[in-house]
Amino acid sequence: MENHRTKDKLAVAFIGAGYMTREHGKAFADIDNIRLAGISSRTRQKAEELAIELGIGEVCDSISELYRKTQAQLAVVAVSVLSTREVCLEAFKYPWTLLIEKPAGYDVEEAKIIVKAAVHYERQAFVALNRRHYSSTHCIVDDLSEFQGQRLIHVYDQEDPCAPGEPRRPELLVQNWMYANSIHVIDYFRIFGRGEIVSVDPVIRWIPDEPRFVAAKLTYSSGDIGFYEAIWNGPGPWGVTVTTPQRRWELRPLEQAAFQPYGSRELVHLKVHERDIKFKPGLRLQAKEAVKAVQKKAHKLPNLEDALMSMQLVQQIYA
Repeated sequence: MENHRTKDKLAVAFIGAGYMTREHGKAFADIDNIRLAGISSRTRQKAEELAIELGIGEVCDSISELYRKTQAQLAVVAVSVLSTREVCLEAFKYPWTLLIEKPAGYDVEEAKIIVKAAVHYERQAFVALNRRHYSSTHCIVDDLSEFQGQRLIHVYDQEDPCAPGEPRRPELLVQNWMYANSIHVIDYFRIFGRGEIVSVDPVIRWIPDEPRFVAAKLTYSSGDIGFYEAIWNGPGPWGVTVTTPQRRWELRPLEQAAFQPYGSRELVHLKVHERDIKFKPGLRLQAKEAVKAVQKKAHKLPNLEDALMSMQLVQQIYA
């Protein structure tokens, strides 16, 4: 009887055994009728340790073995950015739904290859843009739906891929760091802005050999306006503001939503949802949405094409 109940649970597999796999595993383990079925990683010892920690059923030496032994309906891909294409192209051979850690490729051309492969194999694949699932993000989206006025969206970025004390990163990753890391905040333009982005105009151009400041203005078909400001290799915050005639919203830190109503100088901070305290922010709700996607229910996960659009926006800003 116990085996029968276990079999009826939705099976989730993991490819990769690093920090993000651990965090995804915790989030999925908290959902009813979920079975952490198996894990595969280049480093078997790390996979074995994580399997013991999270109660994952099988430790496998390849993606093919992982699918064969688990028959998982969902696989979470959380590997290094430079390995994502190779892993996805192998994983697409099997009929599970994929949830792929961002970015899906280290640049736009890599992302296009992954998208094309998913189409070729007719696979359902989504990208883990977890900031879309923050309770703070949802507070602002829900509130903005009440107002029709023009929006001014300001995104503040800070990047330092070669900071002292940080692990040495591969040069290819450093050269494409805006896709690997800036996408975390640039994606907010597509969350809060309405309509199509019709132009991206550089204000301070990106200089690859001497990265310091980058700024750009975005214009939307709706009349909304966005401004992007990035500080490279210097101090600065990550933050987002959305201003309307009625209310100004602020995310700083991104997990914390606060608003300033018209006619007031006070900043009102909203409570962070319990799920974004108990788990890495965004992951618990994202896991729930992934389960819905597997079950063919309505969900809010961005697919590969949607994530590619955010990467193309990064490319326009850093042209």
